[in-house]
Amino acid sequence: EVRLVESGGGLVQPGESLRLSCAASGFTFSVNAMSWVRQAPGKEREWVSTINPGGSTIYAESVKGRFTISRDNAKMTLYLQMNSLKPEDTAVYYCAKWDAGAWTPRGQGTQVTVSS
Repeated sequence: EVRLVESGGGLVQPGESLRLSCAASGFTFSVNAMSWVRQAPGKEREWVSTINPGGSTIYAESVKGRFTISRDNAKMTLYLQMNSLKPEDTAVYYCAKWDAGAWTPRGQGTQVTVSS
């Protein structure tokens, strides 16, 4: 069974940083591209970033230059380093695996709130 368990969210002030983690199990993590997606209250789910098995990365324009996605295949863990956080980054963040034509979250997500 595929499991993705996110952690690391919290309440921070604008300009601060957070590092999210996602522990994966139940599939061959190292050969899969992985993504972070987020959903703010009342909004559609939004793709944030993807890292391919070889380590190449892509980012949404809204987070480019502030967020860094990475992975540790030995630990089967995905990360998202978020710097210079803005109030508009407030959302529930999910890690996701590509399934059936979409980035599919499997966990509960982790809440990130950016507020002064």
